[in-house]
Amino acid sequence: MQEEDVLAEFRASQALLEGHFLLSSGRHSAHYLQCARVLMDPMRAGRLASALAGKLPRDLRKEITRVVSPAMGGIIIGHEMGRALGVEAMFVERPSGTFELRRGFALQPGDKVLMVEDVVTTGLSSREAIRAIEEAGGQVVAAAALVDRSGGTADLGVPFYPLIALNFPTYAPDEVPPHLATTPAIKPGSRAKP
Repeated sequence: MQEEDVLAEFRASQALLEGHFLLSSGRHSAHYLQCARVLMDPMRAGRLASALAGKLPRDLRKEITRVVSPAMGGIIIGHEMGRALGVEAMFVERPSGTFELRRGFALQPGDKVLMVEDVVTTGLSSREAIRAIEEAGGQVVAAAALVDRSGGTADLGVPFYPLIALNFPTYAPDEVPPHLATTPAIKPGSRAKP
C-alpha cells in the first residue's frame, strides 16, 4: 500500500479533518486524523493492518509473540495487527492515570511484544505504554503506528515503523497562529486535556 492509497482510505472514511483541534499532546493543529473513523470498517482496518505488518522486517515479524496497544486509540489497530501477525493482541489502559494491563491480560516471561498505536505525535503515550509493557514482563522489540505525526522526531526507544508519516504543523498553546486562534479548539480524541 503506497502513501496515496493510505490517504485515500482516510479520505474515504472522512477521517482527515480540518479545523482547529486540541491534540491529546496539548498541542494545537489545523488537521486531525480521526483514526476511529478509518478503522470503523473492519475490511479497511484489516487492509491497513496488513499493510502496516508488511512494513515490519520479516525477521522481526517472526519474533513477535504478542501485540499490545494503548487504550483507547490503539485497540482496534492493535487487534487487527494481532490478526495480521497471527498472535494474541491485548491492551493497556489508564484506570488511575498510568497505563497497566488489566482484564486478565498478562505477558509471559520472554514475550516479544510489538506495541501498536493509531497515531504518534510526541511519542509520550507510546513511551508510557512501552514502560507499562516492560513492567508487566514483556520485551518490546518494536513499535508501529498507522500514522507518524512527529516529523520523525519521536524517539520511542525501540525501532519504530509507521505506515505513513504526515507532517501537519502543530503548535504549543502560546504559538497558535491568528487564523486558528479566532476559532475555539475542538478536542475530538479520547483523552482528557493534559
